Amino acid sequence: MQAPSLGGVQVPRGNGKTVVRLRHGSSLNDLADKIDANPASLVTVLFHLGEMATATQSLDEDTFSTLATELGYVIEMVSAEEEDRELLGGFDIDLDAELDAEGDDELEARPPVVTVMGHVDHGKTRLLDAIRKTDVVSGEAGGITQHIGAYQVHHEHEGIDRALTFIDTPGHEAFTAMRARGAQVTDIAILVVAADDGVMPQTIEALNHAQAAGVPIVVAVNKIDKESANPDKIRQQLTEYNLVAEEYGGDTMFVDVSAREGLNIDELLGAVLLTADASLDLRANPNKDARGVAIEANLDKGRGAVATVLVQSGTLHVGDSIVAGTAYGRVRAMFDEHGDPVLAATPARPVMVLGLTSVPRAGDTFLVAPDDRTARQIAEKREAAERAALLAKRRKRISLEDFTQALQQGKVETLNLVLKGDVSGAVEALEDALLKIDVGEEVELRVIHRGVGAITQNDVNLATVDNAVIIGFNVKTGERVAEMADREGVDIKFYSVIYQAIDDVEAALKGMLKPEYEEAQLGTAEVREVFRSSKFGNIAGCLVRSGTIRRNTKARVLRGGTVVEDNLSVESLKRFKDDATEVREGYECGIGLGSFNDLRVDDVIETFEMREKPRS
Repeated sequence: MQAPSLGGVQVPRGNGKTVVRLRHGSSLNDLADKIDANPASLVTVLFHLGEMATATQSLDEDTFSTLATELGYVIEMVSAEEEDRELLGGFDIDLDAELDAEGDDELEARPPVVTVMGHVDHGKTRLLDAIRKTDVVSGEAGGITQHIGAYQVHHEHEGIDRALTFIDTPGHEAFTAMRARGAQVTDIAILVVAADDGVMPQTIEALNHAQAAGVPIVVAVNKIDKESANPDKIRQQLTEYNLVAEEYGGDTMFVDVSAREGLNIDELLGAVLLTADASLDLRANPNKDARGVAIEANLDKGRGAVATVLVQSGTLHVGDSIVAGTAYGRVRAMFDEHGDPVLAATPARPVMVLGLTSVPRAGDTFLVAPDDRTARQIAEKREAAERAALLAKRRKRISLEDFTQALQQGKVETLNLVLKGDVSGAVEALEDALLKIDVGEEVELRVIHRGVGAITQNDVNLATVDNAVIIGFNVKTGERVAEMADREGVDIKFYSVIYQAIDDVEAALKGMLKPEYEEAQLGTAEVREVFRSSKFGNIAGCLVRSGTIRRNTKARVLRGGTVVEDNLSVESLKRFKDDATEVREGYECGIGLGSFNDLRVDDVIETFEMREKPRS
């Protein structure tokens, strides 16, 4: 029914229990469609509630809740997963129905997907080298893995040739987001701990990710070839985190290995397969359209968008139309980890896919669509929903009072950044780490654009408009871009190791803070006698008790330990009849404090200056 609301505006009212479902990033137009109202009236009602918004502006959940309460509705925000399922349902793609329809006779055994996790520099990449008989370490900046790679290896177990898929997750702390994603797509985690170093913060962090994902863990105690190695200490330390070795009566397999010497690598692979067989039912249906996840993606100069995908169910064929997040395209070619062509990828098989129109993000799910048109429509709808949700997230709620106050105080200092990297996982991890930098409420960090590939003229144009700094992570500028940036005065910073970027941005943010000052005491002088002068006012004859008394510094007068007058300055300073710029401890002097004449014997004159306080 129509009922007058704030300001006499006519809007349909709910009964206080009517539920309205909205996706994240919806606008007043979307709400108006749901409750059959005029968007302009909702704008007016919101204005009377102290919020300013246009009908097409994406709003956050709090704003919708405020408006819905006023109108008698209950807002229910649809999660990204539910929204995606509803979106796919519109294209007759039902993921739940597919899973329910799979019977035991359709499921076939698949290889386990293994993630190697652990603290930085504990030998994860070298262990994978030993497993894959390749050399990745030498190609990584600073010896730190900064990308996710996926590889499949074969191992003979109980007389049967078995395949294992390995996902290499980066070890640096800033890649928490990528490491967490590794735990979400994996079946088993190998936790690498150096026998000479012990359990470290990132060891615990990796362990928490794996346990949160409900993933069985096999512990590889590495570097046992070192003299200082103590594998038993590792077993004792990990019991505190509910990882009890089998020899201690627990159910976690510990394998002592040396990645450098290649010791016990087969035993480690055997332990992984034993754990998989004992704890997990690793089966999938290969006879259907493929579903899976993008492990990593980057923009290749010659081949365009290249995505490393892990097939989780079904079989992916060359020629399939796929959609991964907001990227779509037809699979032109697939390659394995050695660069050899692959025609079909079965469950748990990682492959590099060519043919996508844009670069998906690491962790985006992919699915095979019935045709190219459907794939494009799904991707476009996802992109529109994602853009709206991002706008709602960025929008700060502001009331009329706040708005006036903000105008009076002047705007908050903001550092705008444009992030470009060689792979999407690194860009996402860098953004995640930068947004965690906390230097108080006075300054703000905003990532206005992120992308994969070389820094382009468009990036420079965007940075020019928003006065932003461009950060390039393992990428360089395109042709003529450096000249354009120089001409426009746009600052471009290049990094190959992530923590250098974090340190520099943190320093920049601290530099934007308004300086903080602290008082530094310079000296004190005791008044021994007061001389009255008709020309200069009262002059204090003093003995400098500590420090140095300087002319033109700030001063205060203390009497019996209590401040009598503050905000004074030493306007005249004399030694006998001569002017002096400073008088040191133990000497006598005459001090004039300008218009302040209430000086008495035994008063203490304290001088000080305000010094800028370094930010911690």
